[in-house]
Amino acid sequence: MQEDIERILTETPGLRGRQIAKKLGVDKKVVNSYLSKQKGEFVKDEDHCWYVAGAELQIKLNGDTWVNGLSFDNAIKRVGSPLEPGCKSVHFILPEGCRILLEAAARLLAISNQAALAGKDVIIDFSDCSSTLTYFDRMGFFDLLNPMISVKPDKPRTSRASIYHGNSESVYEFGEIDPHDLDENIPKRLKESFVHYAGVEYSQPAFTVLSELFGNVRDHSDSPIPGYIALQRYKGHDGRNPVAPHIQTIVSDSGRGITGTLMPILEKKYPDIYRKFDFSDPSSKPLLIKEVIEKGQISRVEDDGHGLGLKRSGDVAASYNATISVREDTFELKLSYKVGRLASTSYELDLPKMLGCHICFDFILATR
Repeated sequence: MQEDIERILTETPGLRGRQIAKKLGVDKKVVNSYLSKQKGEFVKDEDHCWYVAGAELQIKLNGDTWVNGLSFDNAIKRVGSPLEPGCKSVHFILPEGCRILLEAAARLLAISNQAALAGKDVIIDFSDCSSTLTYFDRMGFFDLLNPMISVKPDKPRTSRASIYHGNSESVYEFGEIDPHDLDENIPKRLKESFVHYAGVEYSQPAFTVLSELFGNVRDHSDSPIPGYIALQRYKGHDGRNPVAPHIQTIVSDSGRGITGTLMPILEKKYPDIYRKFDFSDPSSKPLLIKEVIEKGQISRVEDDGHGLGLKRSGDVAASYNATISVREDTFELKLSYKVGRLASTSYELDLPKMLGCHICFDFILATR
């Protein structure tokens, strides 16, 4: 039975006993009895989902294309999450021609640091993709990477982000948001980079979005891993997997996330909103975040001034035809705005577990 269960959990990690029994075609009592007596070949999490113990995950990203946040998540999903209890080590491989959008780079940084903090051995391998290693160095990726994480072929000895910090208007290096050592000028400097390419009409809305998201991480992250914020301007290109000219801004933290912060207090503090959702349905989490962005005034803090940050950011996105994506836990929510209104809502469920909240704004630029 061990070999059969190992094969099943290798193909589909995170199954419960009854799901394993169904795949084996046996009674669940037989499987549960075996799993309760086994000698550590399998481990289970707090949700009673089972994994092969001591597994090494090898995660190969897509080559010869742009990798966005969702395609990064799907590359992980094919083999299992680095945060699963059964995972002991994780090896990220960036093949030749792998070009990573800022949104995906932020998620790679977050989940690598989270896995390292959980005691996993983490390797990020750029051996076949030196251009991306150079880009990450310029962005300050390695400055925020847990020093226990191995980088192949070698981690840069000197940070290009430190050497050339602030010398490019098209990129704003990863800025650390550490509540214990906070640089309050980050939103202002990011706004200046944003306005350089988008125009002065973006000055106030850009500052609103950046300062609100910066403040959310500063005030609510509650994680030993510092958050960060960054910006990248993309000129755009045609051909395979076209990318429109746009400015991408990300803010990321490894704390409890929006849903993790709100759900414990929602029933008592906001009973009307609580009754809107069936929290046994996985889609309730992304839809709760949509509610926060659209309505505001939802916060764990008693002060009525709190809870408006994401609402204001959503209003800016509506005014400037932007797209917002929010990645938390095991889902991603995407809101796209056109002509001042929400044009489409979509969400992805059953993604690999990731701690914290990871928000991306895409502002499409007019072709000049």
